[in-house]
Amino acid sequence: MAGVVVEKTAVRAMVWLAAGVVLAAGALWCVGYPMHVIRPFRPQDPVRLARALWVHDVGPLIAGACAVFVVALTWWTWRSVASRAGRWAFRTAMIVLCGLSVVGAYYTHVNFYETKMFHPYESPGFESAAASKAEPKDMVLAVKLGGRARAYPILTMGYHHVVNDTVAGVPIAMTYCTLCHSGIAWDPVVNGRRLHFRLAGINNGNALLRDEETSSVWQQSTGEAIHGPLKGTHLKMIHSDEMSFALWKREQPGGDVLRPDPRWVKEYDGRDWEAQVEKTPVMVDTKRSGIEPHRLMLGVERGGSYKAYPMMTLMAAKFVQDKVGGKPVLIVVGPDSYSIRAFDSSELSFTPVEDGMKDEETGSTWNFEGCAVSGRLAGRCLMRVDAFKEYWFDWMNHHPETTVFQG
Repeated sequence: MAGVVVEKTAVRAMVWLAAGVVLAAGALWCVGYPMHVIRPFRPQDPVRLARALWVHDVGPLIAGACAVFVVALTWWTWRSVASRAGRWAFRTAMIVLCGLSVVGAYYTHVNFYETKMFHPYESPGFESAAASKAEPKDMVLAVKLGGRARAYPILTMGYHHVVNDTVAGVPIAMTYCTLCHSGIAWDPVVNGRRLHFRLAGINNGNALLRDEETSSVWQQSTGEAIHGPLKGTHLKMIHSDEMSFALWKREQPGGDVLRPDPRWVKEYDGRDWEAQVEKTPVMVDTKRSGIEPHRLMLGVERGGSYKAYPMMTLMAAKFVQDKVGGKPVLIVVGPDSYSIRAFDSSELSFTPVEDGMKDEETGSTWNFEGCAVSGRLAGRCLMRVDAFKEYWFDWMNHHPETTVFQG
């Protein structure tokens, strides 16, 4: 009779142990599955990405429940096994399962992208253009709001990916993704509520951002919420220029520059980061287009139409007049041969001259800022057109209807 009791106790112990294994595995799965799907250099399809983001959202609840049940099961069965040797083996196994489930529950609350791979710039610091140690050829993302100019060096932005800032009282989310070479400033105010963004992962080579207020997930290069309560919402773009520090400093000597974060500056990429990124795998197939995936483009949108301009072509031409969506666009390379801007040239036609460009209608001379500096139209400035650099694979992936400038 005693043997039967021992056998039944052993069977119950195995059942309890199996239950603990399943619960601990569930807690760990809530961490591992999103990490497996949303990781660099892996293709993400929309269905699996949506599923992984859902698991990420509910993971803390599921993993937490699993951990509570494993701990409770361990406490309840602590004295259940009859034999001394079997009892300690069972207890050890249950303690291990408790540890694994608690670890899983804990890590569902951890943003690996901002703790293990990169780190956020919590309180961004700035310095004057004169005090900045940026090199003349270093590229910056530049904005001017409310008469205040501010530059965000790409070497700094490329590591932190997003800086939540306020310029002259205007909220701004400056973002950058090195894998796809896209730097864009977004208006973080949605429905009257300011959002604060954090790095949340990657989707086919483009960064994903998560806002702290609603936990919605946003595509960096399009400003669209692809998951969460605000899914389908689009952020408004704030105009910015990608230009060399030297040229920006010449135009805005009184501007501010984002300082490197001293805590993480040693982890920043070197100035050869573009050459290194171009060697990385690409998850978007561009073979049908006949264009190399890492071909750097200037993307322009006007009137709901999209067009990509190969940067090599623009740098060689220095000056391009074209139409996008039936609207005239003037693209000009700066005097440093690095910076580039796009303007609305609806009313005028231009020709390049040594010190800038002239309009054919009045002969007025215009500078790289798009403002007439002499002639009948002196003091007048052209309207800027939003345009940003991006690798072809990402531009094509998010703008499949795009056309490509053939020169």
